Amino acid sequence: MTSQAPTVSDVVSVAEFRAALRVFLRRSERIARQSGLTPQRYLLLLMIKGARDGSEQSTVTELSERLQLAQSTVTELVRRAEEAGLIDRAQSTQDGRIAHLRLSEEGERRLMRSFTELATQRQHLAEAFEQLDAELPAG
Repeated sequence: MTSQAPTVSDVVSVAEFRAALRVFLRRSERIARQSGLTPQRYLLLLMIKGARDGSEQSTVTELSERLQLAQSTVTELVRRAEEAGLIDRAQSTQDGRIAHLRLSEEGERRLMRSFTELATQRQHLAEAFEQLDAELPAG
């Protein structure tokens, strides 16, 4: 299997995409803070609300996987978000060891404020990804 060395154009394309991604992340952090959320709490609330199955709830194990963080770290994030009144916890009716996490009204309000304000930035990032995809060779 032979692979061609990347061209300068390939490197420029990836650098432009990474710059767009960094701008998106920085703006996301700023907007989260303006909504009264730390960047970590914004991601936590986003992952709970945006559960893969559409249930708008999650568990610490699922969050650990999606956030790529240790379970102990996620447990601490959840504890602090719960103390701040941003999430509610309910024990599973099928397994008492599992707690289902949902956004509280306040958590929902703050997440939606940030999420709405980030619409333009998400569009810019999608465009940067499309440009990268169009410019780099497949494979």
